[in-house]
Amino acid sequence: MILIGLGANLPGANHASPRDNIAAALLEIEAAGITVTGRSGWYASAPVPASDQPDYVNVVVALETDLAPGPLLMLLHDIETRLGRARTVRDAARVIDIDLLDYDGQVEAEWPILPHPRMADRAFVLRPLQDIAPDWRHPVTGKGVAALLALAADRDDVRVLAP
Repeated sequence: MILIGLGANLPGANHASPRDNIAAALLEIEAAGITVTGRSGWYASAPVPASDQPDYVNVVVALETDLAPGPLLMLLHDIETRLGRARTVRDAARVIDIDLLDYDGQVEAEWPILPHPRMADRAFVLRPLQDIAPDWRHPVTGKGVAALLALAADRDDVRVLAP
């Protein structure tokens, strides 16, 4: 299973909402020939680390593709750029963020680092992940998504949004 996380907390082109930015990214992913096999519900979360930024909208998506991890991540970064993401400082507010979370359980210490190095600590990733892959286990620690979510410091900051 290939898993990506999408988040946004700034308006995009033509004043598109963060949720619209994520929907546009998903359309671009599918237009690139990648199959979306599952999508979590929509969630809102406070920025991590805490700041005065607007809250984020987050989803996790399962994919099928023949692309290897590196080319897939490059494609995802290209989509971010086309949708208006400007990489400035770490943890800055953004129009769109697309992270490669897990690629069939592969473990890589070099680019692209797999699984995503901070996903196990982030409820805004784990809660939507639990929607589509409740039996998922972290490829390094072996811990299940529910156990990781119970330990996540931001678990109380993740809220379900209406469909």
